[in-house]
Amino acid sequence: MSNHAKPPSIRDALYEQPGPRTRRRVAIGTAVTAVLALIGIGLIVRQFYITGQLAPRYWTFLAQPTTWRYLLQGFRGTVSVALTSGLLALILGLLLMLGRTSGIKPLSAACRVITDFFRGVPSLLLIYFFFLVVPQYGIKLSSFWMITLPVTLAASGVLAEVMRAGVNAVPRGQVEAAMSLGMRPARIMFKIVLPQAIRFVIPSLISQLVVVVKDTTVAYVVSYPDLMQNARVLITNYDALVSMYFTVAIIYILLNYAINKLSGFVAERMGVKIIR
Repeated sequence: MSNHAKPPSIRDALYEQPGPRTRRRVAIGTAVTAVLALIGIGLIVRQFYITGQLAPRYWTFLAQPTTWRYLLQGFRGTVSVALTSGLLALILGLLLMLGRTSGIKPLSAACRVITDFFRGVPSLLLIYFFFLVVPQYGIKLSSFWMITLPVTLAASGVLAEVMRAGVNAVPRGQVEAAMSLGMRPARIMFKIVLPQAIRFVIPSLISQLVVVVKDTTVAYVVSYPDLMQNARVLITNYDALVSMYFTVAIIYILLNYAINKLSGFVAERMGVKIIR
């Protein structure tokens, strides 16, 4: 065997290579699905044509520079919220993970409850809480923070569990060896465990930004001028529901695709294998 033979992946260990019959079935299923998808798209386009949604007046405004400047302002708002929420959620998720794995039972229990709560509560419900309940206590927040803080809290619970999975992936023998050398638990965590754990899960952390971006689409609740909110204004002005939502959907797809590619690039640079 060649010395440069590719080592077996986790996929190889979990799944057998499909035989000829299975590959043939997969090919047939893929072809049938593709044909059905094309037929579905054709029927949708035909319906749009019948209802007049493909008329030039619904699309020509997209050629105006002012339209794209307005969409760009909303895109900057979306990116600002996503990056701020992602950073804050990473910090809060790290603190929750450290608390849960600290070994201090009251702290661990509290962090577990908080993590499960933020994971289980929909981000939209948290947004309504900051929008309707918090101001009743005399706390005034800008629309930016009314969307950023709820998205941060919702994402922090997920990130805490992602990082905890990374900590659990570090071989226990390394911790035991460090303890035998007299290292304190906190030093073991920050010097040995945490650097490896972050390396294991950093692609997943970046990918979580996709969820954060999608959560920002409900910013209309607090009238924050993000991409979706500005698109709704354009829809009202030009009565162009289909064309505007189609354009915005393409922008979101490209943005999330770029995030996923960034995750794969970081994983490759760090030597972390991603099962695709």
